Amino acid sequence: MNLESFRKYCLSKKGVTEDFPFGEDTICFKVSGKIFAITSYEVPLSVNLKCDPERAVELREMFEEVQPGYHMNKKHWNTVNFEGRISDKELKIITDHSYELVVSGLSRKQKVELNKEKE
Repeated sequence: MNLESFRKYCLSKKGVTEDFPFGEDTICFKVSGKIFAITSYEVPLSVNLKCDPERAVELREMFEEVQPGYHMNKKHWNTVNFEGRISDKELKIITDHSYELVVSGLSRKQKVELNKEKE
């Protein structure tokens, strides 16, 4: 998957915004102000994704492209290299997990607001 396809995929999710709080080369995708994905224009392309700690370890064992989160809490974040044997489908599944994990941690009020955006 290339960066533009990944960007479009993230932005297609309900309530997602993008911004550049760490500089113009680093893109953060947020839902209700909470980051679920951080990527960059730098090569090789990779993305930091939030992950359940047990699943994070499983993914690291399954794919050499999945490593502990670079500059992140390594228990809760993975860095996923876009290149290699990880498929676009698997990258989307991991991205969905990150998004859903962040949404599940939102306050009741934030979830209500997010659901209103669907209408």
